[in-house]
Amino acid sequence: MRLIALIILVIPGIAATYGIKLMRDAIFGDFYRLFFHIGIQFTVGLILLLAGMAFIGGFILHRDRKRNLTKGKFKKNKDR
Repeated sequence: MRLIALIILVIPGIAATYGIKLMRDAIFGDFYRLFFHIGIQFTVGLILLLAGMAFIGGFILHRDRKRNLTKGKFKKNKDR
C-alpha cells in the first residue's frame, strides 16, 4: 500500500520537476520545437509546476485530515 502511495506522489513530482526545467530553459533561451513559441513553453512549464505542487499539497492535506493532525484549521464543515 505504501508503494502505491509513493508512486502516486512521484509522478506529480516528476511533472513539477519537468515544469521547472521548461521554465528555466525558456528564461535562458533554450527552445524546444515541440512548443511553437518560447512563451508557450514557459506557460506549460508553469502549469506543470503548479499542478504537481497542488496535487502533492492536496495529498498531504488529505492524509493529515484523516489522521487529525491539522488541529482544526482545515476542518470541513458538515453543516453546508
